[in-house]
Amino acid sequence: MTIERAHATVLQKPWGIVDLQPWSTESHAALPSGEIWFERAVGLGPSPSLLLKVLFTSQPLSIQVHPDDAYAHSIGLGCGKTEAWYILSAAEHAQVALGLQSSLSTAELITAVDDGSIVGHVAWHDVLQDEVVLVPAGTIHSIGAGLVIAEIQQRSDATFRLFDFGRERELHIGHAVAAADRGPVKDQPPSIRVSKHRRILTSNAYFVFERLDLPADSNWYVEALRETWLLVIRGSARVDSLEIAQGEALFAEGECINIHAGKSGMSCLAAYTGSTGPVTHFLHREPRRGFHAKRATASSIAAGAQGQIGSQ
Repeated sequence: MTIERAHATVLQKPWGIVDLQPWSTESHAALPSGEIWFERAVGLGPSPSLLLKVLFTSQPLSIQVHPDDAYAHSIGLGCGKTEAWYILSAAEHAQVALGLQSSLSTAELITAVDDGSIVGHVAWHDVLQDEVVLVPAGTIHSIGAGLVIAEIQQRSDATFRLFDFGRERELHIGHAVAAADRGPVKDQPPSIRVSKHRRILTSNAYFVFERLDLPADSNWYVEALRETWLLVIRGSARVDSLEIAQGEALFAEGECINIHAGKSGMSCLAAYTGSTGPVTHFLHREPRRGFHAKRATASSIAAGAQGQIGSQ
């Protein structure tokens, strides 16, 4: 039974930016920062199953592949890496690459990597603010310049680079080709509008990704019974005893948490482990009476994972 402020770590990346505001006030002078990782403080409980990030791009990321669980296990890694992106901001004509335009054989893919034509084989798509993109493990992909993206993923750092736009970092062509789906991706699954306050962005076997929009000075509670991450993307709120604002994140598990939205309201992204799909009654208006004295039980966790999506 846990609720805590997530610890934010800023990582320097050659494709990053210098000014991370309003998402972070941390600065490394002229050194570009590309990612913020939100994690539990060291030594607090077991390692989570999910990793929450914010990414900032001034150049395209490498064209890369993440393995699925089966391939990861075959080379001694703990798990694969399926991820999803929420576009927080996008410059005009900003793009992401997702899959290939047409299927390639293994030999054709290796040739395209060797001669650099892989850049023209990947399927580039314009993206806009507030769009969501699911990136299943095995998908050849990249993120273009001019984007700020919130990412939720399986907790794995397994990234196999195919092409790095001349940055001369290590490539992992053998693993990338072996792990890759060498063709176009399937259509993106549609989001589900549960209510005007709750939208399920995407859901799969590893996580559920949602957006919550809470009006000013309103009271709510969230059934954070599974491993759950909240990232504030607009406004502010008091979550139990913690004050949180844009760019801050929380971790919770085995808890039902009170939320009081601030004077300008609060919008946040919520992600939680998803093997049984979206939680039916994840968001509720108004805290329950006697709430602070009541904690989650195993039976309530099981009950929350069953049934149809509610209309809170």
